[in-house]
Order: sequence, then C-alpha cells, then structure tokens
Amino acid sequence: MARFLVFCVLFLGCTRPQVFTHQDKLVNELKFSEERHFKSIRQLTFGGTNAEAYWSYDGKWLTFQHKGKGILLKNGQELQCDQIFAIRSDGSDVKQISNGKGRTTCSYFFPKNDRILFSSTFAFDENCPPRPDMSRGYVWPVYPTYMFYSTTLTGQDLKLLEPNSPKSYNAEMVTCYNGAVLFTSDRSGDLELYGAKLDKKNAKIINIKRLTHSIGYDGGGVFSPDCKQIAWRASRPKTKLEISDYKELLKNHLVRPTALEIWTANTDGSQKRQVTNLGVASFAPAFTHDGKKIIFSANSHDPKGRQFDLYLINLDGSGLEQVTFSKSFDSFPMFSSDGKYLAFSSNRNGKEPHETNVFVAEWVDNPN
Repeated sequence: MARFLVFCVLFLGCTRPQVFTHQDKLVNELKFSEERHFKSIRQLTFGGTNAEAYWSYDGKWLTFQHKGKGILLKNGQELQCDQIFAIRSDGSDVKQISNGKGRTTCSYFFPKNDRILFSSTFAFDENCPPRPDMSRGYVWPVYPTYMFYSTTLTGQDLKLLEPNSPKSYNAEMVTCYNGAVLFTSDRSGDLELYGAKLDKKNAKIINIKRLTHSIGYDGGGVFSPDCKQIAWRASRPKTKLEISDYKELLKNHLVRPTALEIWTANTDGSQKRQVTNLGVASFAPAFTHDGKKIIFSANSHDPKGRQFDLYLINLDGSGLEQVTFSKSFDSFPMFSSDGKYLAFSSNRNGKEPHETNVFVAEWVDNPN
C-alpha cells in the first residue's frame, strides 16, 4: 500500500546486499487460466516482502521496496524495515538504493532515468519506526517523519527534494515525463494530494500546489501517460462516526484503508470524478498505455480480508473487468512505457504465508 536532514554518504558503515540465486526463466505456471491478459509471467524476486515495483521510463529497470528474507546483508541479517532497491527488468543486477537506515517507501524514477526518489524516516531516527497499533483494527501508519530524497541508481549523491518540508507525512511521490510530480502529505491537517514540479537541476521540487480539499485520505496518485490527468485512491468518511474515527486515527498518525475508491482529475486538480463505487478497499491505480483505462487493486471478493485482485475499468466507471485470479494478494500494478509489460506484486508462488514478490507479465490488450 503505503513516509532532519542528516547528509551522509550512502553505504558508509552499511553493508551491501547479497541476493539469492535468481531463477532466470519464464514461469507460465504462475499464470492462472482465467488471466487472459497475461501471455507469460516472470518472477523477479524470491522471498520476503517485495512491493511497489515501478518502471523506469526506458523500461530497463524497476525500483521497489524490500524487507525480510530473500535479500541478505553481508552480516547475515535480514532487513527488518523496508529499504529501496533497483532491479533490471529481467530480474538481474539487484542494487540497494537507500542507506539501510530508518524506513523507506514509495520509490520512483526521474524522467531521465538517472535518479530514484523515495521517502525515508532516517533523518529523525535510524531505527525502524514503531509498528502501528492494530488494537484499533487494520490500520496503516502515517509516519510524520518521512521526507523526500533522491539518489543516483548506485545509491550515491543523496539529495533532499524539499529542504524546508514541514514535519508531516511526506510520501507517495511520483513523476511524469514533463517534470511534474504528485505526492501525498498531511501538512494541512488532512491527507491531501499536492502537485509540484522538479526544478531545472532536478535537485528540488518547486511550485507546490494543494490539489484536493475534501476530508479523507487522498493518496497513491499517478499521472496519465500524457501528464494531463491524475488518478488516486480516496476515502470519503460521511457520517459523524466515520469522520470522528478518521480524525482520531490521523491525530495518532494512522489511517484505516478499508473503504477507498478510485478518483481521477485533471493534473491541476480540476474536474474531479469518482471512477469506482465498489464499497471496498480499491487502491494502487495506474493508467493503461493509451490512457483510456485504469488498472487497480481491490478486495471485492474479500472485503474484510487480504484477497486482492487486479481490475481494469474505463475512466467513466464502466466496463469493470477482473484481471488476476490468484485468490491471494495482487496489487501495485504499473505498465511499462510501451504498454507491453505489467509489473505487479503478488503472494502467488510464495514459500511462506504473506510472502510477496515482484512479477512482470507480458501484456495482451485484447485477449480472445
């Protein structure tokens, strides 16, 4: 799903990862018979939790976050907290990008493919932040210590993208090819979408503008391929009880992601439109290559559980179509720039409960 500045040289005093043997082959057994949009599937990671894998603009790399088994540090320890990695689209040449400190989230490539951005908590505390209190039910943490950084593909030249950012949740940033950026922050007191752009040196974000103004969680935003539209997930608490619950959780840096719908708007925030009306947790939207549809994840078959499938839908909310059928967890879809491949994260083929890996499927637009 889903984060002060102390400059340091990345990997100073840190250890680089070792990767388990890569199974460099297409595994058609990973594809279920109902998944007609997939010609084949390749599994890129093996073990632990690997999620939010997003393409470089040239289609050669993916960036993702990892913790747990599968990638070990030289001291033999597993990563206890999400860190950012990059991997070639064939599953080779895994690189650790973040410095191994704090918790990181939401990495994305710059338009020229030369840098990767992400959010991290390490400047406030180099240890993993505390896990959320699940006594309130299933909630996501909204850590107020996330700040935006970028590095090269080798994890060097760490830069703070918003040097004067307020202490708040600053995460979920994405870019578009024209230098526009989109992110989520609760700096206003609510979780809202903000638009901005990279400066001429790609060193900082400038011209920050708030795009949403309704109570509820507006996050996980993405651009359409032509940079003219955005899509995101949003909760819209309506009753006094729902609003009170939302506000109380947010005061404690938590959010309940059980009722989310997909929305679209123009890039400037105008002409907002609700696309889905499923009454479940719909999130992780991404536009198709032609910009005419949105692919997203939802637990329609398991509204109170972890079974998430991928769905396609037209921008006007018509034509809902189920894409994946693993009966587990399929989410975080993103098409390569040419539309030929879909990256996503899934529990399929996991060796342990809740193991999540990155997969790349060869996409079929109009299956028979």
